[in-house]
Amino acid sequence: MSADEYDPDDNFAHGLEGVDDIDEDAATEQLAWQWLLYVNPDDEDGAQEQFAAWQEAWLAAGGNDADADPVAALAAVTDWRSSVQVDVDDAAALVDGLTQLVARVDVQIDWGVDDPADDADPESLMAEAHAALRQHGYTLWVWDAGSDKSAAWLAYRRDDDAVRTLASALGIPVRAGA
Repeated sequence: MSADEYDPDDNFAHGLEGVDDIDEDAATEQLAWQWLLYVNPDDEDGAQEQFAAWQEAWLAAGGNDADADPVAALAAVTDWRSSVQVDVDDAAALVDGLTQLVARVDVQIDWGVDDPADDADPESLMAEAHAALRQHGYTLWVWDAGSDKSAAWLAYRRDDDAVRTLASALGIPVRAGA
């Protein structure tokens, strides 16, 4: 199944047709594709590139085998492109990652200090980025990517409910960055 077979405005309209005959591979691919569309606002080309990379990574990991993790593959193909994943204690990497992430949508963060990595904890940095994005119609989303990692991405604010639903379907525990 290729990325161009999906309609980005479809929003699951065909994702669960024929519930008795769900093709698990196709359903997982549909969820991954929708996810990539949300985390790449106004960048369908970027979403398509990441989807192709995701398909390759996910299939290499075994596809729908019990050991294959579609979320790990999504995190890998989006990291430092449409998401950022950093050590929870590395404030400098978090500032750099959030700055690059918001620059994709032409938003700047006023950290309020000369070197935010020295003066703030990761939670307050996420809250600052979230507040800046909300003013421009976006939401910063965060999930605990492991005991020592934190991950973030952004999506349109108007898609908050859809992002929550999709994250739940993929098994990603999310919260807004505030």
